[in-house]
Amino acid sequence: MNTYIIKFFTTTCLAVVFFFSLIAQANADTIAIIGTGNVSSALGPKFADLGHEIIYGSRDPQRDDVQALVIQTGNRASAATPADSVIDADIVVIAVPGLVTLSVVAGLGDLSGKIIIDVTNPTETLENGLRVHAIETSNAEIIQAMLPEAFVVKAFNTLNYITMIDPASAGGLVTIPLAGNDDVAKAKVAELAQAIGFETSDIGPVRYAHELEGMLVLFANARALGHPFNYYLRKPE
Repeated sequence: MNTYIIKFFTTTCLAVVFFFSLIAQANADTIAIIGTGNVSSALGPKFADLGHEIIYGSRDPQRDDVQALVIQTGNRASAATPADSVIDADIVVIAVPGLVTLSVVAGLGDLSGKIIIDVTNPTETLENGLRVHAIETSNAEIIQAMLPEAFVVKAFNTLNYITMIDPASAGGLVTIPLAGNDDVAKAKVAELAQAIGFETSDIGPVRYAHELEGMLVLFANARALGHPFNYYLRKPE
């Protein structure tokens, strides 16, 4: 009798595990991450741990460090050219240097219907070593104008990659501001951010991405002048 009970219990447990595995797969997204630098290396593995499929967009997908990142990420991660990486993606994360962002996005093709997470900060360094915000509006606003049928959300650009890897290093919950025109897209990005250990705060339409991008200027200039600081946005308790 005990043998039959054990077999029944084991079979039932396996069925439950399989059922929840199917649910997880059904809720999983394909996320293309354009770029393979520090930010991509921080976010990609964390999103993969949630069950999402990650495709890194790289100019050289077979490069050793890119393939090492794919292996590190696991969960069916892969690498492709930027244009190929976004074809089947539900979400596209733009994680490239700020001043090349617009040309990179222009080469990705049709992104209609996709959520675009813009992590970039377009700054340039002056002769005196200080940075300025390099465009009148923001990368996020320009991307949204370039891709009117996509859903652009500015996120993850107000913290460094070290905090992305280890949110607890900030000494408390870190808040990720979200700027975008579509509430459903912002809710999806908020879900992703919260699942990897952050709080989120909706700060309004994409036009407010300009203020978010400017935060890096203050951070970088203080460091250049020998007065470095770290900052973490945090909701009041």
